[in-house]
Amino acid sequence: MKNMRIGVHIALQNIQMMGAPALIDGIVAADRDGLDTAWLTVGGPAPDPFAVFVGAALSGAERITFGTSIVPTYPRHPISMVQGAASVDQMAPGRMILGLGPSHKPAIEGTWGMPFHKPLSHLREYVDICRALLEEGEVNHEGELITARAQLPGGPTQVQTMISALREKAWSLSGEITAGGISWMSPLPYIRDVALPAQQAGADLAGRDRPQMVVHTPIILSEDTEAIHAAARRQFGFYQRLPYYSQMLQDAGYDEAAGRDFTDRMADALIISGSESEVGDRVRAMHEDYGVDEMLAAIVVLVDDAESHINRTRAFLGELAQAD
Repeated sequence: MKNMRIGVHIALQNIQMMGAPALIDGIVAADRDGLDTAWLTVGGPAPDPFAVFVGAALSGAERITFGTSIVPTYPRHPISMVQGAASVDQMAPGRMILGLGPSHKPAIEGTWGMPFHKPLSHLREYVDICRALLEEGEVNHEGELITARAQLPGGPTQVQTMISALREKAWSLSGEITAGGISWMSPLPYIRDVALPAQQAGADLAGRDRPQMVVHTPIILSEDTEAIHAAARRQFGFYQRLPYYSQMLQDAGYDEAAGRDFTDRMADALIISGSESEVGDRVRAMHEDYGVDEMLAAIVVLVDDAESHINRTRAFLGELAQAD
């Protein structure tokens, strides 16, 4: 699509249950269908994204960019993180986006048993280390929270480093030190009115151009409003119980996010749904009306035949991506 890239999240709903071969198949299919980027989320014991991306590059994904959205920073030292991303770059030069984020306190402390301390400061140091290694080939960093000293075999890479962002400080950080910010569960008016200005302010502070705005949004090819709302409550209702998401949604004007009920009004603001024509119009408006540089589509399935629905939606998004 002219002026906006379209990527797809591979296996949003059941990545924890999918093995690496199935994820590789999904990436190869996305490449075949014409999508710009194949994104993977990393959580718990899901397959390692870098191994999956190398497998996809060796299995016929010849064009598509690979991206992580996101890899949590706390469980991996940045040198270890760079090892994986640089390996993908060696196999698919210029096609790796390393999306990083601190995740959330319940996940880091509950799943990994690690202290969730100063997340934004930790993220800044982490990105600085990754960028030094990936872009300069070496790092010598002794900060408040992280120490890293290493040289990268093969020297600098073409890996782009992005971060997850919800509220203004994170968006400003993305503008200041990264190649882009990646949203999730954020209403488009909030992206336009809060995230973009904050990202631009961060870029201005650093004396650089504003980086990429990647908006991760659920997509449902359906006009069944009742089923869409039910799916939203089932799949996304827990997000408002995470403090960062609750605060962001309240900042966006959804005071009900302070409660426990995922309302239909919130679902309508966060999900792009409708017929192919309606969804196509709304996707095109993401760049024209809201300043989005890449849409990261999370395909939501309502029907029993999930594979057929995913294939249909992915092919439709590929057609949009290839359109003038």
